[in-house]
Amino acid sequence: MIIVGIDDSKVTQEVLKLAARHARAFNTTVVLVTSLKGGPDVPREEFSRAEKALSKAEIIFQEEDIDCEAHMSVRGLEPGEDIVKFAEEKHAEQIIIGVKRRSKVGKLLFGSNAQYVILNAPCPVLTIR
Repeated sequence: MIIVGIDDSKVTQEVLKLAARHARAFNTTVVLVTSLKGGPDVPREEFSRAEKALSKAEIIFQEEDIDCEAHMSVRGLEPGEDIVKFAEEKHAEQIIIGVKRRSKVGKLLFGSNAQYVILNAPCPVLTIR
């Protein structure tokens, strides 16, 4: 199983293309995951936006005839922590995520979800920028 972390960034489309190639090559299922940090207090419009992004991504895999499931997490964790925890629970074989360029100061002030995933994942992590 390949866990694919998605959000509303520009790199998501490239992440989805690579995930489809890997799923086909390894004959495995893709699990699309998006994490909303706010937990139960997530504003409805943010929740709807995330649902729409998951649905659009899921269609890509359905059209390619690749087994896919979508999962939205609202546990209140940081997205990086949430993806790692989900990968542990599902015994993922690989995680594919997009990374955004940030300055060192930006990473220090705002943290880096990608960095957390890379350093704490229970399986190999492939990043796309």
